[in-house]
Amino acid sequence: MTVTFSSLGLLPHLLQAVEELGFTTPTPIQAQALPAALEGRDVVASANTGTGKTAAFVLPSLQRLVTHKRADHAWGPRVLVLTPTRELASQVLDAVRLFSKYGRVQTGSILGGMPYRQQLEMLRRRTDFIVATPGRLMDHMERGRIDLTGVEVLVLDEADRMLDMGFRDAVEAIAAACPAERQTLLFTATLDRTAEKLAGALTRDPVRVDVAGKAVVTAQVDQRWLRADGLDHKHKLLDRLLEDGELTKGIVFIATKADADRLADDLSAKGHAAMPLHGDMQQRDRNRVVQWLRDGRIRVIVATDVAARGIDIPDLSHVINFDLPRQAEDYVHRIGRTGRAGATGISWSLFTRLEWRLVKAVEAYTGNPAAQHTLPGLEPAPEPVRKPGPPMGRGRPGGQGKPFGKSGWSGKPRHAGGGSRHDGPRHEGPRHEGHRQDGQRPARADGHRADHRGGGKPGGHKHGGQAPLRRAGQFKG
Repeated sequence: MTVTFSSLGLLPHLLQAVEELGFTTPTPIQAQALPAALEGRDVVASANTGTGKTAAFVLPSLQRLVTHKRADHAWGPRVLVLTPTRELASQVLDAVRLFSKYGRVQTGSILGGMPYRQQLEMLRRRTDFIVATPGRLMDHMERGRIDLTGVEVLVLDEADRMLDMGFRDAVEAIAAACPAERQTLLFTATLDRTAEKLAGALTRDPVRVDVAGKAVVTAQVDQRWLRADGLDHKHKLLDRLLEDGELTKGIVFIATKADADRLADDLSAKGHAAMPLHGDMQQRDRNRVVQWLRDGRIRVIVATDVAARGIDIPDLSHVINFDLPRQAEDYVHRIGRTGRAGATGISWSLFTRLEWRLVKAVEAYTGNPAAQHTLPGLEPAPEPVRKPGPPMGRGRPGGQGKPFGKSGWSGKPRHAGGGSRHDGPRHEGPRHEGHRQDGQRPARADGHRADHRGGGKPGGHKHGGQAPLRRAGQFKG
């Protein structure tokens, strides 16, 4: 028997809102989590991004507000949702308002980066449904501005991400301030040992739902990989990708906030409608950038991982990983920004030899090999062939006969980049040639001297020593 929303026992006004949004058949996470949540059971669910988990906790929470009467003494929120980022909180609050359009529900948010006055005015009213980030909520709790003794449903969305961001103590303190007899709904992308321990501490006899399994990447995303010789090559590849007319709206992920600003300025100077998005920006500015991408006023966002979860742009066509994430799970959340709601999308991931370990980590996590592509005219140089070292204990090559020592050649291959952290050609010569009579370092294979203290190239830039991107002013939408 096919499960439908009408067969789950939703109240008529909720079912009407769901149907008007075009939803008829629940996703697997909704079909398994909704019945238990509607019964008032605690739920611990593991589900990947883009699987519809928001509705799995919003709908039963809204139904409880109607079927259960507020306690006479309660003043604070009845439903409290904790999320790791402001973007995800805004997405959840939008879903709450869409699903409750035919009901009378007082909603609010408590987020960092928002004016305190606006939040204080909201807390003075009786609010039914609050979405919050742990840090700002703890701030209000410590100042005695919010009462959580009336919380009936506590939701932890992206619990694993909150743990990764160091919010464990805050989450436990917030849960302790809520009634022990509350209903707890915990949703996570990965239920590892740490998340399992948190679930055990906060839930009572929960219903377990696992729809993540090994298929951690949606089939709607065409994953493509490009090997680059270095940072300059990466920029040329990115320029070519952005020239593709099929890229209508895209997110370019990069490692740091400063690099996001520089790259966005560089792309704007080249004529691309691009803006940065990162955690140092005010919330109103971040919201405006996302809205401009939705409206088509800009074409590209250059973002740090703050945007990897929580941004929902249904027609996002491309995700480009200019820098690979340090954690394989973040790769899944990044590319999950495209290929949503049944649509298809494309992800491009750029990497150098120094990032090969990260590529292998993604392959192991997703269970899929990295399908390498090339762009005509921008093919990478052939991989160098390592020369075998001499047998251990034989001294230096060439019959020198000197024993191994601190300054001698050890026979071990040098790290990627030939001893300096650059992405250029490796110096394949033996290490014993590294000391000259004049005390100068030897020239590299490409004719430059290796500066081990500065990263191998002038400027000391973290992406391989390139000079910082020139600033050219942000795109004027």
